[in-house]
Amino acid sequence: MEELCGVGATAPLRGDAEEPKQGSVLFLGGNEVKSSAVVKYSSAPPQAAFARLQEKTDLKLPPANWLRESAKLGPAGTTILGNNKKSKPFSSFGMAYDFIDSVGNDVDVVSDSENIKKLLKIPYSKSHVSMAVHRIGRTLLLDELDIQELFMRSSQTGDWTWLKEFYQRLIDQKWQRKKKSKEHWYQKAILSKFLYYSINGDGAAQPVPSTSKQHQEGPVSGESDETGRASWPAPFEMPSSLSEDPGASNQGSVPLEPSYIVGHVASAPKEQNLTTLFNDGENSQGLKNDFVRNILWTFEDIHMLVGSNMPIFGGGRYPAVSLRLRDNNKPINVLTGIDYWLDNLICNVPELVMCFHVNGIVQKYEMIKTEDIPNLENSNFSTKVIKDIAQNILSFLKSNCTKEGHTYWLFKASGSDIVKLYDLTTLCEETEDKYQNPFTMPVAILLYKVACNMMLKKNQNKKHYGTIRTLLLNCLKLLDNGRHPQIIASANYMLSELFQLDEPKKEDSTDFPINGNSDESYSEEEEEMPDSDENGSYSNSSDPPDDNKAVAVIKSVGELSVPEKYKSVHRIRPSCAFPVCHGTEERCRLVLNYVLEGLKCVDSSVKKEGDLPAADPSTPIPLKYEDESTSGGPECLEKQMALFLDKMGSFQKGKHSSQSGMIPGSWQYKMKLQLILKSSKAYYVLSDAAMILQKYGRALRYIKLALQCHDTYCCLCASMLPEVLVFLCQCLTLCGDIQLMLAQNANNRAAYLEEYNYQTKEDQEILHSLHRESRCQVFAWATDLSTDLECQLSVSCKCYEAAYEILLFSNLKNQNPEQRIQVLKRMGNIRNEIGVFYMNQAAAVQTERVVSKNVSTTEQQLWKKSFSCFEEGIQNFESIDDATNAALLLCNTGRLMRICAQAHCATEGDFKREFSPEEALYYNKAIDYYLKALRSLGKRDVHPAVWDSVNWELSTTYFTMATLQQDYAPLSRKAQEQIEKEVSEAMMKSLKYCDVDTVSARQPLCQYRAATIHHRLASMYHSCLRNQVGDEHLRKQHRVLADLHYSKAVRLFQLLKDAPCEFLRVQLERVAFAEFQMASQNSTAGKLKTLFGALDIMAKTKGAFQLIRKELVAESEQISKDKSSAETVSPNDSSTGLNKEEVLKLLSIFESRMSFLLFQSIKLLTSTKKKIGGINEEEVVLKTNKQVYSLLLRATANKSMTLLERIECILRSVFRRNLIFLMQRRAQMHLKEAKAPCERMKDDRHRQEGARYLMWQMLGNPISC
Repeated sequence: MEELCGVGATAPLRGDAEEPKQGSVLFLGGNEVKSSAVVKYSSAPPQAAFARLQEKTDLKLPPANWLRESAKLGPAGTTILGNNKKSKPFSSFGMAYDFIDSVGNDVDVVSDSENIKKLLKIPYSKSHVSMAVHRIGRTLLLDELDIQELFMRSSQTGDWTWLKEFYQRLIDQKWQRKKKSKEHWYQKAILSKFLYYSINGDGAAQPVPSTSKQHQEGPVSGESDETGRASWPAPFEMPSSLSEDPGASNQGSVPLEPSYIVGHVASAPKEQNLTTLFNDGENSQGLKNDFVRNILWTFEDIHMLVGSNMPIFGGGRYPAVSLRLRDNNKPINVLTGIDYWLDNLICNVPELVMCFHVNGIVQKYEMIKTEDIPNLENSNFSTKVIKDIAQNILSFLKSNCTKEGHTYWLFKASGSDIVKLYDLTTLCEETEDKYQNPFTMPVAILLYKVACNMMLKKNQNKKHYGTIRTLLLNCLKLLDNGRHPQIIASANYMLSELFQLDEPKKEDSTDFPINGNSDESYSEEEEEMPDSDENGSYSNSSDPPDDNKAVAVIKSVGELSVPEKYKSVHRIRPSCAFPVCHGTEERCRLVLNYVLEGLKCVDSSVKKEGDLPAADPSTPIPLKYEDESTSGGPECLEKQMALFLDKMGSFQKGKHSSQSGMIPGSWQYKMKLQLILKSSKAYYVLSDAAMILQKYGRALRYIKLALQCHDTYCCLCASMLPEVLVFLCQCLTLCGDIQLMLAQNANNRAAYLEEYNYQTKEDQEILHSLHRESRCQVFAWATDLSTDLECQLSVSCKCYEAAYEILLFSNLKNQNPEQRIQVLKRMGNIRNEIGVFYMNQAAAVQTERVVSKNVSTTEQQLWKKSFSCFEEGIQNFESIDDATNAALLLCNTGRLMRICAQAHCATEGDFKREFSPEEALYYNKAIDYYLKALRSLGKRDVHPAVWDSVNWELSTTYFTMATLQQDYAPLSRKAQEQIEKEVSEAMMKSLKYCDVDTVSARQPLCQYRAATIHHRLASMYHSCLRNQVGDEHLRKQHRVLADLHYSKAVRLFQLLKDAPCEFLRVQLERVAFAEFQMASQNSTAGKLKTLFGALDIMAKTKGAFQLIRKELVAESEQISKDKSSAETVSPNDSSTGLNKEEVLKLLSIFESRMSFLLFQSIKLLTSTKKKIGGINEEEVVLKTNKQVYSLLLRATANKSMTLLERIECILRSVFRRNLIFLMQRRAQMHLKEAKAPCERMKDDRHRQEGARYLMWQMLGNPISC
């Protein structure tokens, strides 16, 4: 303790001291107590330098500046110098409103410093304690609940009678108002005068004449008394103008501009856009922050937001000190010491200056450091015990004040050691009107404001979603629809905003606690009740018998000094439960439920006009479809589209109207716009989810509701924001997708119609609210369920076109490039679909054409429509550099050209049919489009599947054109040689684009196509050879080409296991080609060589006959099995797909040619034997051929044999004797050697040995009949 030196009153301490700096930290008592204070707000100017009063100064005389404003102190001077009004019961709410960021998360307690001190002195004081406690998240709000003033008001107004009765019944049956003593007012007056003396730096304090003393002292007492009464507001009443005239203002009402209305909802809210929900009107409710300083005080691990009005002086070597006035005859007790110590800790003041007086006469000054206060004489106390008291009280309150929105009453009677906690909200609900509790409205407002503040930061951490939801639900429980429609509507909108409609289907467990069973984050059912033996003697079951209304009881205040007495029950969950939605539909339905509640509040607050069109919310609004006859078809659709675009243009000019009479700019207007747009988004997500589930009728119903909501929004909105237009573009795009899928799934139209016409009551009520504002149906053309396929495709196309037009005339295509690309892709796709539709219709008309063989006008119109759609689709894809899809549309255009070519092929009878110029024109156009498609792709790596498909179609076109030219040669216009040349070129180009080497699903088709081309080319050259006369070089060329293509055709057909007939036909043609060559030969050796080559070709057909036999056996077994199971099988049914007529025809040709070849070989071998003498090899071959020829003749003579038996006979009699053909080839070789004049043939012994060896090799398997 340091005593100040005697200094004249005219010498104030030097310098302009400042408020304790923000963020300064003060550690006291070593490791016993840790305390830090940060000044969050201060309305006080820099500390005034205090003046040391001269001894014998009489404080009973007021100074000249008493109760007057000072230039040094500013408007806050009277508050700083202790002439402040009595603390208001809602002071903590005022601070919470100003520092909303701290409420619910970072701060444990918000309160006046006087209340904090009163709580921490409970074990040392016998005085009564009465405080209201409210919980907001993890934060407790503490306010003085002055029973004296409260019951005085009850006697005058009749309010709070229920609490007065409860108090008298259970606590103090003989209650009466206790008046404050004269000593109290005396001490208060001299303290005020002392502080005013201390700031008088202009000279010695000049007391005013004593005659004014009574005049000056009176107001101090009276003012305090009156302000004490005025601090309690009346229970909240809704002004009559609130629900009728949104533009009117009332001094006693709460202005209703919703803090979460941020213009249009398309974008995330920004803090700078928030409008004020409660302005000056809140002052009349006692909700203003009147403290000179708001300090964030951390006491050990407890974070408190404290309001303080303690005067702080400074100057010279004392930068910050607190001034205290003490009676020198009265020692400082523990309560005073704790009071001084806590004040300095809270305000972060390091020193205390104490002025001692006797009967108002100044005696001396002393300087005391803050850390020395607990050790003052007669005022010793343990700072560690104060810390334990603070922790125990906080744990007790947090463990029992569990319900947000409830008002709890912490009460300790004078002289009592028992502290009780009551739930006043529960007690109040037993009365008729819950608004008899004046805390109801401030608590609801605070819950709302905290939720609003957290909503601004909701994207930073989704773990806060559960807390926000809990705050809003508790807020709604406290409010009445008729009294607070604006707050309720805004809260419901915020609840709907919590459910992110575009979030992933599966919520991340790290973001959302998996607990959706509780609507409140704090519930007494979820908290485990502590054991009184371990955690303190308070519990619901151990209340005194005369009071069973208390939530919890501390039976002895001494327990608060026990370290960690209540620590185990301090259970505050860091995050609140957010309901887990198990699907998109459930999430959207929750959103729509909140939106509907908000719409109801808005509608109920709007003045009802007499001419407002009546609508019954329980009557479904029909969503019927119109067929083509009533809607007018595509032509009518064009007009509707034009009207739509015209209306969209009018939106840009700002045209809007409301049938319900809402005033633009009012809170109802702004809120309803947001709610309508939110419902539109919810229906859009529902539609998208139904689309994924392939519930296309339901999807169309939802998108219709989404567009109806958007339509109403457009009718109300004064200007269209870009985000809203982009959303409209998305809706129209989705609507186009749905119409396209409905067109592609026409078989389920009945089920889709049932889904489309279903409506929930919730949807009906939302529509009813929409129709209060507008009944326009701008989007009706897009959402009708038509039964006509063409109409559905057209509607889908128009939806995409409308979406693209919105992007164009709103200048959004550059701002939303992804959206533009998606819309153009869909436009290209739907135009492809429509083009294919018209193309298929043209093909159907062509197929049904019977009477007139000329191309009809209908066909030509369909061609034009199809071609126009393909062309526009190609332009769409090329505009976004989509080469793959552009190639596919070029491919479809090529197919259209082929259909056009086919339409010109039947103009004359088949007997005089020729390949027409029109066919050639369209086929060449088709080829051009296919080549463009290949150029569009560039190379196969871009898209292998599309590349292969285009190559295949191009090959098919060349092949078809060559085949038609070959089969129906235009001999009337072109020479045979020219036709053959064109056919050959077309066939070779077809081969060029027919990829037989790449392994794929199409490889067998390519191999078959290539084999067929080689077969046709071989046949053509074979025919040319037969018809060619003269030019021997050309004949030789044709012979070589025919033989080459026959060989290639055979090799490719051998690779295929399902083309035995084609392989057999090619081999028979090769035999015919050999026979033709043999006919022109003169020498026997040449004929035998050709003959043996033909027989060798015949031998190679064995594999084809084995395949045919295998298929016939499988078919026979299947027929037998079906007969055994008593199933009737049609004789034409064939599971193998084998053409028996063709097999019979080929078999007959084979038998006849085989017989001819054997017969010719017998003749030639017989004549050769006579000429050259006995050669053993030729004799054996001759004998064998005779035997086979005999067997073949007998087999063909039996007409009763089945096809299978004939095949088996051929295999048994001919192909089991493969050695015959080897013998024939060897015999041919030896025959040639026998005729050649060589030395080896002159050596008979050598010739005989070779013959014997050959015979042994050939006769290894004896031939039997």
